[in-house]
Parts: sequence; structure tokens; C-alpha cells
Amino acid sequence: MTDAPHLPNAPAGEEPDWAETMEQAVLDAAVRLAPELGWNARLVRAACAAEGLSLGDQELLLPNGARDLAALLSRRHDARALAALGEIDAGSLKIRERIARAVTARLEAGAADLAATRRCAGFLALPGNADLGLKLAWESADHLWRWAGDTATDWNHYSKRTLLSGILIPAMTLRWFDGPEAAEAFVAARIDNVMAFEKWKAGKDFDAPGRRFLDALSRLRYGDAA
Repeated sequence: MTDAPHLPNAPAGEEPDWAETMEQAVLDAAVRLAPELGWNARLVRAACAAEGLSLGDQELLLPNGARDLAALLSRRHDARALAALGEIDAGSLKIRERIARAVTARLEAGAADLAATRRCAGFLALPGNADLGLKLAWESADHLWRWAGDTATDWNHYSKRTLLSGILIPAMTLRWFDGPEAAEAFVAARIDNVMAFEKWKAGKDFDAPGRRFLDALSRLRYGDAA
């Protein structure tokens, strides 16, 4: 599987990759079957069988089983959110509005497959899958920040995505199980926290300790230039 979100159409003149096409077909079957079967190895077998895949093909296509299927669903939702956001001029919005619109788009992208998404969320909440859930939330946050125009390459790149991941995970849970109003109220409050943090950061020089360390090393090696 690719790390980027799935884009449904191959570039003009190119045939879609078999594995990618089959991944999406199996995912379609899984979305249909998950409300009844749950998100587990049984779902993987049933979804692959629905597309005529043998056990060997299944192991080749989804070597990590339900975890691979969960990643495919999350990346489909990322792509769906980005498609919706593509209709919005991010530059016309304040940063607070951009993040709010981005998070809402991601929540609604998952809500389009609500029954299956709930099953997948329960799977990712299991202790053995927490690492994958965090990774996928980070990917989603990265896509949303990039849409919002963030180009940071220093530690801000990571702090922003960590903060937004911390909003997305509980917001998604609220959206899937308690509805859009609960999720929107939570997101609005958390974005206030993010903006306060961004304002606090603006007056800080986080590179200063590193510069002082390098200066000290330079003096040890070359001596003071007096």
C-alpha cells in the first residue's frame, strides 16, 4: 500500500495498478460487510472472497490483515476530505477557520461510511492497534495542515501535527458515536487551545539552546576568538 491517500483515478494514459485497484475493491466490500462482521480477520477473508481472491492473494494484498484494511479506509477518508477541501480557497480564510473547516471535512468524510467507520474505530482503539491509530491520525493531520498552507520544516512541523492529531482522535470518536454537534463543540474548544499555544510560541526562540550548544562546542575546539 502507498503512504499517500488513494486517488480514485489513475493519471491520463496510465492503467491503474492491479494491487491498488484490488485494494479499493476489497475495501468497498469491507465497508458493506463490516456492520455485520465487525473489523477483524473474518471481515478480511469475507471481503477478499467477495472479490474472488484466494487465500494466497489475500496474504499478498493485505499481509497485515485488518490493520491494512483500516489504513486503506483512513486514507480513503483523507482523500475524500481533501477533495471536499479542494473546493475551498484556503487563502481566503483565517488560520482558525482553515483548521476548523479541515477538521470538519475529515470528520464528515468518515461519517459517509458511518457504520463501517464505527467498527474500524473500535478496532483501532484496541491496545494492540493503538500504534496504527496514532500513525493514521498523524497522516490525517499532516494532510490537513498542508491544505491549510503550513510549510514549516522545523520543530513546528511536528508540534502542529501532534496538536492536531490530539484533536482529531477524540473528535472522530465523538462524531462517530455521539453525532456532529458534540464533535463540533469539542473541536471549537480545542482550536482555541491551539491558537493560544501558537500565540505563546510566537515569542519563543526554540533554536536558542541548540545555538548555545554549538557555540560551546566551537569554543572548545577552536578557542575563544579574542
